[in-house]
Formats: sequence, C-alpha cells, structure tokens
Amino acid sequence: MEQEKSTPKPAEAPAAAVDMSDEAVDADICVIGGDPAGLAVATAAAAFGRKVVLIEQKQLGGEPLYYGPLATRALAAAGNRAQNMRTATPLGVSAREPEIDLRAVNEHVRSAVSGLAPNFAPERFVGLGIRVLHGTGRFINKRTVIAGESRIRARRFVVATGGVPRTPAIKGLSSIPYLTVETVFSTTEKLHDLIVIGAGANAIELAQTFGRLGSRVMVLAEGKALDEQDPELTKFLIEQLGQEGIGVYENTVIDSVDGGLGRVRVNVTVGAEKHVVEGSHILVAAGLKPATADLGLEAAGIRHDERGIKVNSGLKTTNRRVFAVGRVAAAPGPTAADYQSSVVIQRALLHMRVSIDPRLIPRVVYTEPGLAWVGQSEAEAGSPAKKIDVLRWPFRENDRAVAEGAAVGHIKVITSKEGRILGAGIVGTDAGELISMWALALSQGLNIKAMAQWVPAYPTVSQINKQVATSYYAGKPGNPTLRKVIDFLAKFG
Repeated sequence: MEQEKSTPKPAEAPAAAVDMSDEAVDADICVIGGDPAGLAVATAAAAFGRKVVLIEQKQLGGEPLYYGPLATRALAAAGNRAQNMRTATPLGVSAREPEIDLRAVNEHVRSAVSGLAPNFAPERFVGLGIRVLHGTGRFINKRTVIAGESRIRARRFVVATGGVPRTPAIKGLSSIPYLTVETVFSTTEKLHDLIVIGAGANAIELAQTFGRLGSRVMVLAEGKALDEQDPELTKFLIEQLGQEGIGVYENTVIDSVDGGLGRVRVNVTVGAEKHVVEGSHILVAAGLKPATADLGLEAAGIRHDERGIKVNSGLKTTNRRVFAVGRVAAAPGPTAADYQSSVVIQRALLHMRVSIDPRLIPRVVYTEPGLAWVGQSEAEAGSPAKKIDVLRWPFRENDRAVAEGAAVGHIKVITSKEGRILGAGIVGTDAGELISMWALALSQGLNIKAMAQWVPAYPTVSQINKQVATSYYAGKPGNPTLRKVIDFLAKFG
C-alpha cells in the first residue's frame, strides 16, 4: 500500500485576498491561526468596528473542515446509507449487501468539503473588514508578531492555531505505510482488514464508518475507549459496535508494528499476554496535539506544555495581552468555538470578567447510536457530601423511536435532591441533537421542573427529554404529606 495523499484542499488564496507586504501593521486584535474559535473572534471583533488582523499559514477552517468533524460526517453519511440497506428487513424491505464504490464515496466527501469551503474563504473575511495575512505568525516579543515580511503590533492577540494529528511513538511505525485522520479521506481502495490505533471520538466514528463501508475493523485502545464520556453509556455503545462486528480492545499496549504493502502486523501486550494482530491497513487516529511549534511562545512569555497553551478561566495566557482558544488551548474541538469567542470578546473589548465553564460544553460521539454528555458526570456530582438523583428513560418507551425501529439506548440525567440539573447524557438516536436542550438547561441553571413542563411535538424523539424529566416526580403521588394536602383540599371540592 502506498502512503495515501491527504484530502485535496482548495487552492491557496489569490493575491487579492491575502497580504504579504513588508510593513508595520497596527491592530486592535491579531488572531494567529484559522481555527474556528479564532475565526469567530475575528468576525465578532470586526463587527464591533475593531481593526483586526488574521494570520493563517494554510487554509482557514483547518482541521474541523478538511479532516475533522465535517469531513467525518460526510464519510459517515455514506456508511450509514449502506447500513440502512443491510438492516431494512425488520421494516418489511428486502435487505441486501450494498455495492460500495469508494471512489464515488471519496468524491462525495470532496464535494461536501468544497461546498463548505467558501464559508472559510479569505475573501469572505476580507469582505468583513478583516486584514488577512498568509504566513506563519511568530512572536518576537510580548507585543509583536511577525508574519512573512509583516510586523504586527496589537492591543490583544489570540492564538488559534488548532491541532495536528498525534503520531504515537510506536516501534516500527515510521517504516511502514499507514493512514492518518488526514489521509484516510482520500483513500479509494477497500480497507479489507483495518486496524485502528486510538479510541477517542474520532477514532470510534471512523471505525464504525469503515465497518459500514465493508471493512473488518479492530480498534486498539491504550487505555479506556472514549475515556472522557460516561462509562455506563460508553459500555452500551461499545456493545452495539460489537454487534456490527467492530471489536474494541481496551488497555492494549502496542509494542511494535511491522509488515508491508497490504499486510501489516501489530504486536501487542494485553495484561501479561503477547498477541499479534494482523490486518491489511493501519489507521492512526490517536487524537490531535496542540499546534504550538514555531509560534515563538517563549519570546512572548507564554507558558505551554505538551497539552497546549496554559490559560486561565478567562482564556488568558501568562502574557496578559494574549488569549488562546480552540485545540491549541486543549479545548474540545469546534463545539466550543462560539462560546470561547464570546468570552474573549467580552474580556478583550468590553473588559468584562467572564469565564469559561467547561461543564457547559457538550461532548458528542457521532456514531449510530450516538453518544453525548453535558455537565457533571455521576462521579463528579455524587461525592459523599452530595446527594443526587439519577434519572433514566429508555428509547423503547419513546413512540417515535419505536415507530422507526431505533428504540436502542437510554437517556440519563443527574440532578440534586432539590431537582437542579447537574448533568445529562444520551446514548441513542439523535444524541447529538437531543443533548442541546440539556446544554441550554444547564447554561440557564434550570430545575428539572422546567424540563417537565414544556410541550413537545408528537411524535418526536425529543419527547424523551420530557419523559425522563417527568420521571423525577414519579414517587411524588405516594408522598404522605402530599396525600394529606390533597385529602384536605378534596373536602372543599
């Protein structure tokens, strides 16, 4: 197997859209990098009439567009259609094994990315009044950045360089061909036996997608799969993946890899036992590492380590003039982009003392069934000093899910004894969509009572949010005090 080329990307921006002039540039805000959070900051600042400079070496939009969530969703759409054909029999439709043309699938992904690319074109941001410089932004002191031949001084800087694929230090890996989360989207050959190294959200999503596109897939996790998610919901999802033939092996130590074209071997240790895993292809999906190289962070007095740039709750670095957002500051991907940009704008322009609350940012795995969580986990909320209620409701009790043959999974909600919503998780159909209501409830500090009082359309999967909230009151009719009150009022009826 030859090393795959990376996903084709739009051509570099034309000269009219970018600026490489040899001059001093002054700005209110200078954004270094085209991560979604950085783009959101630049756009908002320009809307407030501020003078904004945006520096990007490659394409604006970066990882989320070209090899992150958007490209992954486009690829998964093809896999999901194929799986629907295989599993149609219970609905009275003859199932059959689909014929999959990976070249056409690749073209679909390319088309989807190309269709979204104009939203991230430099010309668009120039039209918004933002000065776009093409090049690598690097600090030369605490108040100055150079990009190409330009020297930028700004009141505030925002580092938003995103992340780059992490390559684990595995013996022999550099000497064999392997796929990455960048190159896998342009593959046009069938990945007969795919070994996925890594078990984060992106790795699990790609594993299921390629399984549905006809590959036999095995996932090797160094620790726990999806270790940032609720263990109860994760266990259920992994069991569902197993029913599709996707094996997820946790706590696996990869000792070395070897092999060649079309036949690779991974030597692993599980417990005290040695095993050899063979396949046709390896996909390294070990997550992203912060893109901090060549930024001159030391010259700017900005602390950082392998996890990214150090920031406080207001996203400020150790240089008071510099903020960091997105992957480079260990944020959980583009989900947090608008939230982070709002905090930066309020602090940088309005001098408001606002802070990020990580518990308000949903974490989603876009598989089928999906997995999502927002807020505190059961372990975080239920310390010995705190009393909590854990509410659950199964999808098999939701009319729409049953009607569509998607009655798999459940919703789980954590509340205080007084009913304050602390956290919520879902494993089931449309989990990523359904979690948004709980994210809103948490952001507004709502009580479970509010979630029990809204009126959902019928029949919808979203009714499950009200169903689980209503279950909080399931024991109330048996409350002796409440019964006495009702008996007393009945005398006046």
